[in-house]
Amino acid sequence: MCGIYGSTTIHTLEILKEKMARINFRGPDYSGIHHTEDIILGHNRLAIIDLDYRSNQPFIFEHLSIVFNGEIYNYQDIRNTLANKGYKFQTTSDTEVICAAYLAFGPECLHHFNGMFAFVIYNSKTKTLFGARDRFGKKPLYYYHNGVDFEFASQPSQIKIARNLTVDTQAINEYYIWGYIPEPRSIWKEVKKLPAAHSFTYNLQTGEFLMQKYWDLEQSPSSRFSGTYNQAKEELSELLLDAVKIRMFADVPLGVFLSGGVDSSLITALATKNTSNLQTFSIKFHEQGFDESPYAKQVADHLGTQHNTIDCNYNEGINLIKNFGQYYDEPFADSSAIPSLLLSKYTRQRVTVALSGDAGDEGFIGYSRYKWFKMVSPIFTLPLVVRHLIGSTARMSPNYVHKLVGMGISVKDLNTLYKKMFGGMENSWVKFQEAGLNSPFTTLLMNKSKPLVENLADFDIKTYLNGDINTKVDRASMAFSLESRSPLMDYRVIEFARSLPLEYKYNGKVQKRILKDLLYQHVPAKIFDRPKAGFTMPFKEWFRNELKEYVLDNLSNKELQNIPGINIQRTEEIIKEHMTGKWNRYPQIWKLLVLSQWLKQQKEGSLDANFIQSAANNNQFV
Repeated sequence: MCGIYGSTTIHTLEILKEKMARINFRGPDYSGIHHTEDIILGHNRLAIIDLDYRSNQPFIFEHLSIVFNGEIYNYQDIRNTLANKGYKFQTTSDTEVICAAYLAFGPECLHHFNGMFAFVIYNSKTKTLFGARDRFGKKPLYYYHNGVDFEFASQPSQIKIARNLTVDTQAINEYYIWGYIPEPRSIWKEVKKLPAAHSFTYNLQTGEFLMQKYWDLEQSPSSRFSGTYNQAKEELSELLLDAVKIRMFADVPLGVFLSGGVDSSLITALATKNTSNLQTFSIKFHEQGFDESPYAKQVADHLGTQHNTIDCNYNEGINLIKNFGQYYDEPFADSSAIPSLLLSKYTRQRVTVALSGDAGDEGFIGYSRYKWFKMVSPIFTLPLVVRHLIGSTARMSPNYVHKLVGMGISVKDLNTLYKKMFGGMENSWVKFQEAGLNSPFTTLLMNKSKPLVENLADFDIKTYLNGDINTKVDRASMAFSLESRSPLMDYRVIEFARSLPLEYKYNGKVQKRILKDLLYQHVPAKIFDRPKAGFTMPFKEWFRNELKEYVLDNLSNKELQNIPGINIQRTEEIIKEHMTGKWNRYPQIWKLLVLSQWLKQQKEGSLDANFIQSAANNNQFV
C-alpha cells in the first residue's frame, strides 16, 4: 500500500514536497521523486514486501519507470514464468514483476495479475504512460488532463495543490443520493477517477489520452456452474483457501479484522490454517444493538487467535468526525468510516497488514435488502395508480417502517426503488433528485435472464462495493498506514460466485448459504444464530443527545446557505424531525455534516498545515 503521483507539469520543488506530504500517511517508510525531461514521478512507500531500499519507488526497470500502489498476490508465479523467458530480477518485490510483465505481455499483462493495484509506468523509449486500476477498484487513481498537462495521484487533494479547480455540482447531486461520488466523477470538475478494471495510455508528445476496459463483470464467467452443491462447496473451499493464503504473504506482521459476522469469521478460520499465531481485531460499541464484539470474542476463542477488542470511545469518535476530511478528500457519507478509522488506528499498533471479509454480501447475496426486494417485487406487478393509493395510506402511519414501505411502493419501478434506497428514500430536501439518480450501471438491474437478487448484487459490485466499501476501507486503513486485503474480493471467487445457481447462495430462507456452510465446518453455527448486523455508528442516538449541539451549530440556517443543491426550509424540517424523534434522519444529517465540513475546509484552506509540514520534513527526494 502506498501513495502514487505523477505530472507532466514541472512544479517547483516546494510544491512537489507539499503534494507528496499531503498523503504521507499512505506511505511513511520512504518518499521519493524521480525527474525526467518529460515527467515527474512521486511515491510514498509503505514497505510490505522486500523491505530493502532496493525496492523503493519510483522504481526503474530497463527503460521503464513505475509508481505502484497495492499488491500483486500471484507475483511469484508470474516471476517464475518470466524468469523462464529470460527476464532477470534484482529484487524480491512485486513492483519489479509488473515492469517485466509489461515488457513481456504489453497491456495484456493485466490479465495475469491477481491483486489490488493502481500503477502508472513511464516508457522512456515511446514517451508514453501506461496505467491501470484493479478489477474491483480497491485502489484509487485520480487524473487531470486539460489537453496539455497530465497529472495523476492516489488522492485528489494532491492534484488540487497549485491548481485552480472548480467544484462539480453534478458530483454533489450524485453524492446526495449515493453517499459517495461515483466514478468517473470526482468532487472537482477537472479531475476524474480512472474506473475500476480500466487501463489508460497517455502520449506525452501528442497529449492523447486513451482509456480501455480490460475486464468486465458482465462477461465473466461465460458459463454457469453445473455441479452439485457439495461439489460447489469443495471448489469454493479450495478457492478461498488459496485466496487467503496468497494474501498472507508479507514481510511484516499480519492480522485479521474480525467483526464476529460470517464473512470475517470464515476468513479468520481459513487464515489459521496458515499460521498458529494469528492476531484478530474487533470494535466494541457501548450502545445497545451496535456491539458485536462478544460474538467476535467467541469466534476468536474457538479458533485460538490472539484477540484484541478496541473500545469505540465517544470522545475519540468525535475527534475523527471533526478531522474526517483530512483523509477522505471528497465528501463521503458512509458513517461506518468512523469505526473503520478507529479500528485501523489501533490495529496498526500491532500489525501492518490486515485481512478483511469485504465483498461477501455482494458476492453471495448477503444484504437484507436483497431479501426485502424479493418479497416486495410482486407488488410491482400492480398498476402504478394502485400502488400510489396503497403507498399514500401506508405513509399516513406513525410507524417509521410503514412510511418507508409506502414511499417505496409508490415509485415507478423496482430499478428506481433500488437506487432511491441509497438516498434515504425521502429526498424532498434535495433540489435535483433525478440528476443524482443516474448511473451507467442501471442496465444491470434490468437483466431479464437472471434472478432479481443477482441483478441487485451485480449492480452493487459495480457501484456500492467500488465507490463506497473500497473507498471507505482504503482511506480508513491508509490514514494509519495499514494495508487491508480482501480474500473474498479475489476475482476468481467473485467469478465463481456469479456462476453458481442462486439456490446455492440464497435458497429463499438462508442468505450466503454456501459461505455459512463452509464456515460451520470450522466454527459452531450457534454463534451466528442471530440477526445480521451492520458495521455502523450510533449516530441516530448521538445526534439527538451528545452531538445535538454540534449538529445544530454546523447545520444552522446560516451554514445551510452555503450548501448547494438543497431545499433549506425542508432541510431544517428534517433536522427538526430527527431531534424530536419523529423520524430517523441521521443518514441525511450525516451527509450534510460531511459536505458542510468539506466545503468549509476548501473555503478556508484549512487542511491542517502542521500536518502537511511535518510530513514534508520526512520526505526524501531522489
